[in-house]
Amino acid sequence: QVQLVESGGGLVQAGGSLRLSCAASGNIFSINGMSWYRQAPGKQRELVAAVTGGRSTNYADSVKGRFTISRDNAKNTVYLQMNSLNPEDTAVYYCNMGVLEVGTFVFANYWGQGIQVTVSS
Repeated sequence: QVQLVESGGGLVQAGGSLRLSCAASGNIFSINGMSWYRQAPGKQRELVAAVTGGRSTNYADSVKGRFTISRDNAKNTVYLQMNSLNPEDTAVYYCNMGVLEVGTFVFANYWGQGIQVTVSS
């Protein structure tokens, strides 16, 4: 069993910054892709940023230049540094990882429980 736990969300004023963290725990052998998604009220969940096992990154156009995704493989953790936040960034943010558990041969997709980010104008 693998669990992903997010932290670092909250309320911030426009122009401010937040850093999200997502730590995976359990019987983990390896993690390939790590990513952050978000879902605003009444909207579909969208990819915000992703980082591969080789540390290649990609970002949604709406966050390029403002958000930075990074990973710490030793801690099985992915981070999302969010700068210059604006009210349109308000959403529930979810982390996602492809995890290979010990004793298995296929990477499985895991989600965090979600964490609220609210940006006030």
